[in-house]
This record gives sequence, structure tokens and C-alpha cells, in this order.
Amino acid sequence: MTVSAVPARNLLLAAKVEDVPMRSTGVIRAGTYAYEAEDLVTGWHTHDLHQIEYAFQGVVEVETRSAHYFLPPQKAVWIPAGLPHQTTLRQVRTMSVFFDPALVSPADDRPRVLAVAPIFREMIVYAARWPIDRTSNDALADSYFTTLAQLIFEWLDYETPFSVPTSTDPLIAAVMSHTNNHLEHLPIHDLCRAVGVSERTLRRRFLADTGMTWRQYLLQTRLLSAMALLTERDRSVLDVATTVGFESASAFTRAFTRYAGETPSAYRQRALTSAAGAANGQRASEERGMAG
Repeated sequence: MTVSAVPARNLLLAAKVEDVPMRSTGVIRAGTYAYEAEDLVTGWHTHDLHQIEYAFQGVVEVETRSAHYFLPPQKAVWIPAGLPHQTTLRQVRTMSVFFDPALVSPADDRPRVLAVAPIFREMIVYAARWPIDRTSNDALADSYFTTLAQLIFEWLDYETPFSVPTSTDPLIAAVMSHTNNHLEHLPIHDLCRAVGVSERTLRRRFLADTGMTWRQYLLQTRLLSAMALLTERDRSVLDVATTVGFESASAFTRAFTRYAGETPSAYRQRALTSAAGAANGQRASEERGMAG
């Protein structure tokens, strides 16, 4: 795994991450970057600033050495400065806020997926008026980002479990890859045949390596994938259910409600409504910034 040190302000500007180290200048201590595109894989990298990324729509995945984090719409992911990671973006519209580590210092260096209360979403959206690549700063920006950083520091205690483990064991990594690519239909005997082990060996080694059963991994991956698909306007709940491997809409609804705390239909409606409202707010903030 090759890890590049990347300026935070250049992180999402290209699909190929450049090996350009950077240290905070002390002038621009925080700022935002709005991103909208079909697909982007950043490659393994680190950057010098803390990042919190909010997804308006689409799928954001963040992979570290120990876990694979899924960011459904209306959630945010916290990525500490200096942490090697790879980000995958699919048909997304996101807003990232970057912070100098001097503004907020969490107790550990692991990512977190966070539920976003309306007030935090609006603060992230409003911050679009101060992009990370601006050339001058002002007292209002410093005050705003300092307040936001302090709130985020408290917010980190309220993470949501939208992640699955990763593995450096070649067999377990192959099991995970095959599972992720065959969510619609995957009998365990087909999986065992594909990776070349017995069912007993697969179950034993998967649990020992990840702390969860393969069935638990499969279910959680299906539900996380469903969260992203439900925000696509041309997909019905039944279509999403069958795409991720549920035999009926009722079984899907029961599992999804237990995991997400609301029905698939309610989640879909809320996600689409919120995305539209946030988009209008983001554009207004960006226009205020240009006018200023």
C-alpha cells in the first residue's frame, strides 16, 4: 500500500493523488470544499488537516487499515489528520470542512460516522462561504470555524455504527470482496467454492479475524448498500430490497428498521427532501461568499 501526503486543499481536485507534502501555513486554519461528481477514488493518502465530510447525496466510502466506513446521505464522516485512508465517491454531492489540528484534538485517531442534527448540517452548509483555497482570512471566519470545531469535538462522542471491518488476511479479504460483489444472491457454499475453503474453516477464521460472523457481515453490508440505493429517485423500495439480497420487501423493511431506526420509505423520503433543501442552502452560502 503506497500512502501519499497530500495538501488538504488539493485532496479532491483530481482522481490521481499527487505526492505533495504540506504543512498548515497558520493563515488559513479552516475552510470548506464542495464536491460533486460521478466517481472518484483518491488512492491511499494522508492529509495535514482534520476533515469532516457531509454527504448530501450519493455514496462515500472511507477505508482504513482496520475498517471500511460507509457514509449514507445525511451523515458525516470524521477523518483525523495524518490517518492513512482511501476515499471512494460514487455519484456524490458532498461538503468537506477542513480544520487545523490546533482547533480540535480528539482523543484518538480513528474515523467516525456521525448522525447529523439539523443545526450542524446548516452550520456545515453555511461554512461554504469560506472555501479552503481562499487566499485571505478574516476574524468572522476564524470565530465561526473555532465554534464549529468545538461543537464537532463534542459531537464525536455520538457516532453511528455504519462500518464493517477490513482484514489483512488474504483469505478473509477475498471473502469480503466476493461478498461485496455478490450481495444479491450469495449462498455460503458458493462463497466457499469461490475462495477455496470449507464452510467450517470460513466461519471459524472469519469470526476470529473480525469479531463478527460472516452472516452478520453480509447483513450489515446489505443494509449499508441499501441506504445508498434508497436515495436514487428511480429505485423503488422493492427494487432496492432485491438488489441487496432480500427475498421480500417485508423482510427488508423489518431488518432496515431495526438497523436504521426508521422504515426504508421514511428514510428515503427524508433523505431526498433534505438533500434538496441542503442544496439550496449550499448555493446561497456560496453566493454570499462570492458577493463578500
